[in-house]
Amino acid sequence: MFDSYFDSFLEYGVLASVFKGERGGDIKFSFHSVSIPQYCKKGFKGVDDSPFGGGVGMIMRADVLKSALLEGVVAAGAYDPQKIKEQLHIVCPAPRGEVWSHEKAKEFATNYLSSKSDKDIVFICGRYEGIDERFLEHYVDQYISLGDYILTGGELAVMTIIDSAMRLSPGVLGNKLSALEESFADSKLEHALYTRPRDFEGSVVPEELSSGDHKRIESFKQESSLKITKKFRPDLLKK
Repeated sequence: MFDSYFDSFLEYGVLASVFKGERGGDIKFSFHSVSIPQYCKKGFKGVDDSPFGGGVGMIMRADVLKSALLEGVVAAGAYDPQKIKEQLHIVCPAPRGEVWSHEKAKEFATNYLSSKSDKDIVFICGRYEGIDERFLEHYVDQYISLGDYILTGGELAVMTIIDSAMRLSPGVLGNKLSALEESFADSKLEHALYTRPRDFEGSVVPEELSSGDHKRIESFKQESSLKITKKFRPDLLKK
């Protein structure tokens, strides 16, 4: 609905550099947004309508979404309209979806953001009360939920999904170890981090980290990670 939501996403940060071709290794990523109202004769006023059976809110129309998909994605991208399922993986953020996690992000990156992927991804950003069930049944391949809460639109969810998955693709992060040493990489939170100054308000950087002894440093990181996880997210240790 509001493709301008993605402007800063495409202009700043690591992923913006990837989309601009400045990083990302051998895999080239591109991002194209489709303004759904452009595929409706009435513009914004015709994208949604009141629900059959009554109820609050407005429902995004299946026919308008179909036009946006077939014209704005399939035709514009030179895909075969008879092979949509073979060429595209269509994702819709929704409460009914599997809850997103670091493991889900890794799986998504491997399946759809790697050199072995033979499909492009389409995200459907819902708005208002929801989307006509018929469009979902006909076209959506996967539902993803960020958690048990509701956002005003799918754009924020889509950016979260893309960001968390793409950063796990080879070449996206400057240091390939970055994704291996962060929170959730081994089902624990990341260890405590320190930089200059060495002394901050009487709190000094742990001696182990400046000892030069790699075994002591690694041991400190492991113990710190476990301690922080036990304190803030003990549920992670039960998985």
